Amino acid sequence: MRVAVLQYLVAWGDVRKNVGDTVARIAALAGKADVALLPEMFSTGFCVNHPELAEPTDGYTMTTLQQTADETGVAIAGTFICRDGDTLHNRGFLLSPHDTPQFTDKRHLYATGGEDRFFTPGKKRTVFTYQGVKILMLICYDVRFPVWARNVWGDDYDLILVSANWPEARVEMWDVLVAARAVENQCYIVAANLVGDDGAGWHYNGHSVAYDTRLKELLGFADNEQGTRIADLSMPVLKHYREALPLWRDTDRKMVRME
Repeated sequence: MRVAVLQYLVAWGDVRKNVGDTVARIAALAGKADVALLPEMFSTGFCVNHPELAEPTDGYTMTTLQQTADETGVAIAGTFICRDGDTLHNRGFLLSPHDTPQFTDKRHLYATGGEDRFFTPGKKRTVFTYQGVKILMLICYDVRFPVWARNVWGDDYDLILVSANWPEARVEMWDVLVAARAVENQCYIVAANLVGDDGAGWHYNGHSVAYDTRLKELLGFADNEQGTRIADLSMPVLKHYREALPLWRDTDRKMVRME
């Protein structure tokens, strides 16, 4: 599987511009990538206190991206501000060409940034499937919580996709956490962050990256670089390493109570 990471500047609160720019970037990947991974809230920026920007799953943003996936043959993953009835969600998606959309909601809402005051957290961990690959999606802050990401039976999933808005002020933590999730879960991980300044005054310097389970870097970006890079993932290679070193057998499947 070839996963493209799109690291770029997101225009604050400008859905039409962001969707248009993203569609153009994905169109250039036709025949070159199987999946395109976008930063968190790619269509708005981290506008948690702007409920007027929320859309349903059949609104402009998802409809436009689904059409793009159908036309290019590239599946698209990311998150957007979703209105579902009376609640708002930071909703992750995988839109496969000519197939039913798959969705999951961010579990851990970033209270320091006010996300919990507007959004409802996800309650169910969803594993997507595409081209025979099992995919767990973590949304930004989710990457800090290893229990939520735990690959309990060794093959719960093969790949973690991380869609994030992670500022430069804490990027060293991002670097460590992304790598740790790949090692402890014996999986591939591909993580997309954005670059530039947002409307809340935060600066983002990227550090989008992809690793295999041995921490071999499959792609990386320079600080503040805008662009697209592609990681080539091999499921037979992953299976080989899991069989050669079956660490999952020793997983703590129950929480240990600390007194």
